[in-house]
Amino acid sequence: MLVNLKEILKIAEAEGSAIGMFNATGFDSLQAVVKAAEELHRPVIIAHAEVHNVYNDISMVGPAMLAVARNASVPVCVHLDHGTSKEMIYRALRIGFTSVMIDASALPYEENLAFTKEITEISHAMGVSVEAELGRIVTKPEGAKTEDFYTRPEEAKAFVVATGVDALAIAFGTAHGFYKAQPKLDFDVVKKCREATGIPLVMHGGSGVSEEGFHQAINAGIRKINYYSYMSKAGYLAAKAEIEAGHSLYLHDVEFAAMKAMKEDVKRAISIFNNH
Repeated sequence: MLVNLKEILKIAEAEGSAIGMFNATGFDSLQAVVKAAEELHRPVIIAHAEVHNVYNDISMVGPAMLAVARNASVPVCVHLDHGTSKEMIYRALRIGFTSVMIDASALPYEENLAFTKEITEISHAMGVSVEAELGRIVTKPEGAKTEDFYTRPEEAKAFVVATGVDALAIAFGTAHGFYKAQPKLDFDVVKKCREATGIPLVMHGGSGVSEEGFHQAINAGIRKINYYSYMSKAGYLAAKAEIEAGHSLYLHDVEFAAMKAMKEDVKRAISIFNNH
């Protein structure tokens, strides 16, 4: 069942849980994510990241994502992850994505606000939900310890009021990619941003966070968790094992092994995000 982000996050709000967002970089990961959600009877967000467009163009993978979402037995939101260019955001809107994330966090505050407000007005007119980012989710694990990147609650409140976004990704100690050590998360930032904005908050860089860390973040107000790196790693390790075993020379056997491993990793993550 195809839904937008605002609709799917209402479920998380009612339950006190978080909905997982998983990047679908190909048909194997797309199958893995939706099958995992269906087996657990849980809603899910499937996403195409602008940075992944080099692997599968949105014109090809986007319609497939929408078809899978419409046929799914659970609510599925089709989301553009980290849309940094108007061109990619407009392409997602034209294809029929039900949610877009505007990532203008690298820009000065006023430029981020203006860009986000413009896209939000267009998206809302089309029934599409919008996520924005305030603060910086850094890419290097050591950078995640720097408080200079954290989202400021008073700024978050003003930003949400001015733009009308449906969800806000905040910085409170997570990082994209693989962690060398457990991140130090500031849950007070989450609580204060939640109190200030009153809207669902988003955790980026969810891979590698401890189960307890996830639960604390959800209890503080996180309602969407982005998870990709460790799902991808699970698929890579399964594919590697299949190749090394020498059972087959067919690529589809390798991809199938990767899909099954990713599905199990996604099921584990979804179960944790359920928070019950």
